[in-house]
Amino acid sequence: MSRLETTSLRLLESALEQLEARFESYPDQSASLPDRARVESVLSDVATRLGDNYPYFHPLYAGQMLKPPHAIARLAYMLSLWINPNNHALDGGRASSKMEKEAIAQIAQMFGWRTHLGHLCAGGTMANLEALWVAGQLREGQTVLASEQAHYTHGRISSVLRQKFESVPCDVKGRMDLEALSERLKRGGVGTVVATIGTTSTGSVDPLPGILALREQFGFRVHADAAYGGYFTLAGNLDAETRSAYDMISEAESIVIDPHKHGLQPYGCGCVIFKDPDVGRFYKHDSPYTYFSSGDLHLGEISLECSRPGAAAVALWATQELFPLVHGGAFARGLEKGREAAIDLFGKLTSDQRFVVPFPPELDIVVWGVRPTEEHNSSSMARRVFEAAERINLHLALAEIPERFFAGRKSTARVTCLRSVLMKPEHHDWMDEIWKKILVATDSAAAEPGRIR
Repeated sequence: MSRLETTSLRLLESALEQLEARFESYPDQSASLPDRARVESVLSDVATRLGDNYPYFHPLYAGQMLKPPHAIARLAYMLSLWINPNNHALDGGRASSKMEKEAIAQIAQMFGWRTHLGHLCAGGTMANLEALWVAGQLREGQTVLASEQAHYTHGRISSVLRQKFESVPCDVKGRMDLEALSERLKRGGVGTVVATIGTTSTGSVDPLPGILALREQFGFRVHADAAYGGYFTLAGNLDAETRSAYDMISEAESIVIDPHKHGLQPYGCGCVIFKDPDVGRFYKHDSPYTYFSSGDLHLGEISLECSRPGAAAVALWATQELFPLVHGGAFARGLEKGREAAIDLFGKLTSDQRFVVPFPPELDIVVWGVRPTEEHNSSSMARRVFEAAERINLHLALAEIPERFFAGRKSTARVTCLRSVLMKPEHHDWMDEIWKKILVATDSAAAEPGRIR
């Protein structure tokens, strides 16, 4: 039984032959692979070393937000490497630049934007950096706000950009607290509020409708960091409150999304898009040897990064051709299955008195605590379950969560919890097996001798 998908490799050879035929008018200069035996030996070493990994491809890996790209993305990426296009200028990536523009337009349309400016970049960190950089150009000297559960990158980015940054407290569901936000806004000096559309810790979605209502009063910019949760705008099984945030995302000034998460892409593939194409003026620069081959837009003219892999654009374009970004399509159904898996796990956990779940999942991330025993406190039990699960080939994750998410009262303490990111559609089909292993691991952890610490 094959565990790593390999049959698609046969498709690559015929595609390469088609690509090679495009250049048949050029004299043959190809040579046989030099030192084939040595290359084979090195590749064998690579395969051996790569085996020192968790099985991210398997449904029993239910830990961090990690999974391999879809076969179509992998094949298209590899195919482009025989050309190795650079999407900085059209000189280096004519076809792949066109693919990138088309793919970005499809993502913008998914959020309801017909006019936009955007591009791919190395990942969510770089994408958020560009969004906050533009925000800083427009609101110079003003403070950036993000929730305390927002990705830590916003604080680091603000430091790099020498912008003032502050965190806003969260409610007990891990979402930005609107009352706390309002109180901070009353003190003035805020230029941008980052609304996190799917935190990477708990999958919580900030209350965007409320944030936008406050924008009407205080006049700040809104940046939607949808790096993790953005694609769930296509899901038809969100709860009403979460759905309301996605229905308003088009009202943000900028959006970040990571195709290398739910978008089925290899690392690194992030995306930043702006509602107002005029922000491209902040990127304007002179180059002595690029941008002359065509009067069309060169992507390097609207990005902070210079050389960028055209392969990422080719892979994304191919994936979106196979899986259009539409409601009710195959791609959307995959997102819905991940969320169904999370709802299923939440139901199982809440039916067992040994576990405590702070709140229902909004997307496909579930966080839960383990009740203490006479010998082990809650954090210790979570770590023991984590270790016991790994011994039976179930891979979970650990997360430090504010205790008040569970207790519903003010507390500065944090507790170690278990966490599962159920981002593979197959997680839904494997949930009964995953649950059985969680129970076995929990029994094993409780039986281990020890003391509360």
